[in-house]
Amino acid sequence: MSERSLQHKESFITPILKQNPLFVSILGTCPALAVTKSLEASFGMGLLFTFVVCCSNVLISALRKLIPEEVRTPCYIVIIAAFVTITRMLTEAFLPELYSSLGVFLALLVVNCIVLGRAEAFASKNSVFDSLLDGLGNGVGYTWAICLIGVIREILGTGMITFGKIFTFIPLFRIPILKALDGSFNYSMSVFSLPTGGFIVFGLILAVIAAIEGRKKAKEKIKLQAEMKAAVKGEK
Repeated sequence: MSERSLQHKESFITPILKQNPLFVSILGTCPALAVTKSLEASFGMGLLFTFVVCCSNVLISALRKLIPEEVRTPCYIVIIAAFVTITRMLTEAFLPELYSSLGVFLALLVVNCIVLGRAEAFASKNSVFDSLLDGLGNGVGYTWAICLIGVIREILGTGMITFGKIFTFIPLFRIPILKALDGSFNYSMSVFSLPTGGFIVFGLILAVIAAIEGRKKAKEKIKLQAEMKAAVKGEK
């Protein structure tokens, strides 16, 4: 694989796993905690976020040599605001339920630190194609992260997963997990449908990630110590 291909791969893969914008960089937490009451809402927010970050990255990269340094940030905000406005209008027209569920957090994509951060840190310094891959990577990384929070909160908060409530173009159906459709049992906890539940789930996921990373580092340390001992014995 050529160096250029490796660079393209890194631009796309890195923000999905190694530098996930939500779980690693801890960015975009406000909408992540506010709109993740259900899997559908989380997925919808992720799609809209991906559209905005990809389009803004591409246009900012294409205009990076034309935008004066003195007004760089205001220009980036105007470009991002234009795509957010387009997204809001299309969502309100074709997916009104999603528009209602996201509320003000859709408009706040204009000042989302991930979108503006990728414009400043990446799109303004790299080619259009790399900026597109970076936008896609950050969009996919953010989407799967908030979808994970959303599905956990929906299961714990409502006892089931519902499809077709927000994306009304698909049939409405429910998958019971902690709550029976006939009401014969219900182990759901409504607190997870509240903002408090978002903080709890987010904190638990970060704790699990930290524990996994800690175990990896401990294993690497043990391996390094073993290699050093073996090297010392070999010298003797």
